[in-house]
Amino acid sequence: MSTKDIRAVEEGNCSGYTKPANEEDSSLCTSPEVVIIIQKVIAEAIGTYFLIFVGCGAVAVNKTYGSVTFPGICVAWGLIVMVMVYAVGHISGAHFNPAVTIAFAIFRHFPFKQVPLYILAQLVGAILGSGTLYLLLDLKSEAFFGTAPVGSNVQSLILEFIISYLLMFVISGVATDNRSIGELAGIAIGMTILLNVLIAGPVSGASMNPARSIGPAIVMHQYRGLWVYIVGPILGTIVGAFTYNLIRFTEKPLRELAKGSTFLKSMSRSHA
Repeated sequence: MSTKDIRAVEEGNCSGYTKPANEEDSSLCTSPEVVIIIQKVIAEAIGTYFLIFVGCGAVAVNKTYGSVTFPGICVAWGLIVMVMVYAVGHISGAHFNPAVTIAFAIFRHFPFKQVPLYILAQLVGAILGSGTLYLLLDLKSEAFFGTAPVGSNVQSLILEFIISYLLMFVISGVATDNRSIGELAGIAIGMTILLNVLIAGPVSGASMNPARSIGPAIVMHQYRGLWVYIVGPILGTIVGAFTYNLIRFTEKPLRELAKGSTFLKSMSRSHA
């Protein structure tokens, strides 16, 4: 497979691979392409597993033994995200978050056909990570390491929207704009997670990630306010990505962006 073929596969374009003359025609992706997609899915599952194991593990250990402290939990979340971005970011893009995957797909940074596979991998990783913690630490219901609103559902919904917006705004800046310093992406994203947990953790749990909330909820059978952590992060990441894409094109006059088309169509042409 040539470099061009591999690049096409990584972008989700099966047609980028040129079949040998003796190979039968098929509408399905060829085996090298399938292997690359499988590698991405496995990387997402592993990354999400350790995200939950370390981040939620810090929460569970603190509730059980009281030895981590809240600042320690914030640092644990920031560090594990940073570490896993550098570990598998070059393989799968290091989404680890269904909301991020959906936002990337909407704004043409990720192929839609791979979205279900990524979300499934993220949910499996989150459930396995949560299950590992539950079995290893023999946790009681009061040591729930998922997320639940401390106040009203609306308060947590708005907070989750805001912190998810910030997270996706930063991700869009460091991961999709070639003017940024790509080597610092992991640090920027990890520090954003740390700050968000520091501010929102005591109120909403600072999920920013549907998989992070669904995994513990399924394992420990606690579903109070779960919809908040699905709706809030998805809406927040979509609006965050939209905002960054909006300011990204400010070198063009606004009338040029709006002329004869919607902003989204104009943005699509620029990515074509």
